[in-house]
Amino acid sequence: MITPVANPELEARIRLRLASLTKPPGSLGRLEELALQVGLIQAIDMPSVGRKAMLLFCADHGIVEEGVSPYPAEVTGQMVANFRAGGAAITVLCRQYGIEPVIVDMGVGRPTRNFAREPAMSRADAGQAMETGSAHAADGEVLGAGEMGIGNSTAAAALLCAFTGMHPQDAAGRGTGLNDAGVARKADVIARALTLHRPDPKDALGVLAALGGFEIAAIAGLIIGAARSRRIVVLDGFISCSAALVVRAMEPAALDYVVYSHRSAERGHRRMLEALGARPLLDLDMRLGEGTGAAIGISLTESAIRLYREMATFSSAGVSTGAETPAASPSGATH
Repeated sequence: MITPVANPELEARIRLRLASLTKPPGSLGRLEELALQVGLIQAIDMPSVGRKAMLLFCADHGIVEEGVSPYPAEVTGQMVANFRAGGAAITVLCRQYGIEPVIVDMGVGRPTRNFAREPAMSRADAGQAMETGSAHAADGEVLGAGEMGIGNSTAAAALLCAFTGMHPQDAAGRGTGLNDAGVARKADVIARALTLHRPDPKDALGVLAALGGFEIAAIAGLIIGAARSRRIVVLDGFISCSAALVVRAMEPAALDYVVYSHRSAERGHRRMLEALGARPLLDLDMRLGEGTGAAIGISLTESAIRLYREMATFSSAGVSTGAETPAASPSGATH
């Protein structure tokens, strides 16, 4: 069972502490909101970060047969090797921020089927991938959702269209570097798939099975599993947020436990975030994936909690709040 995080009494206590810290009210902006969210997620006045893990769910996609990526499918496995060797952008950031990278092979070399011709997965396989992701919610108290899979921006765009009704021409982006002709081809592939499958957004598992990927399903499961355990999930960009669309249709309360790290430069991500009612922390024109934005989001989450826990209060530091300053009389004397 997933419990919504809303707790007016706890929220009031957290806001009271935020107001007592040695700073002007609200001056830490989104970091204050982030501290409040984490406190509500953990259901405690003094939230903490604890173990930080970056889940790197990796899988191949049969849709690459349609020429939707400038890179061959073999790059997925090659990048997984790069992750293990510590040479990828995400592993650099994990080292910097003290995040444990957890590489999860969801189907490297064992791709989903080509969803332009048949469903990407069976419903059972999609459900099993979600269960695998859910089990990884135990890997940390703060969980980043990363991914690797050549062709997965096509799957994410197809899910965006299925759940929101967006036209494929507006959802399909450049991914790993498509030219204009490649983007047009990608949009056509998605349009054909939507016509073939006629996905019903009320049947989230069916949509996921028809159009998704094993790694996207795993991220959806991670979100749900984390929510059941009252743990924080920091999502990355376009791919990982497509999993949130699946979760919204299945277990909308689970999205209370999600932090949206950044707005990707990938076409369609802005509309995806709007559909989720999400306000990302950053907009850095990033579109690498891998969990790079999520790693930076975790660092901001940790900063928010350290500020909340470790700053002095006006009372403990002996600092005037300003409201305590005596008012001057008309003559200039004080009372």
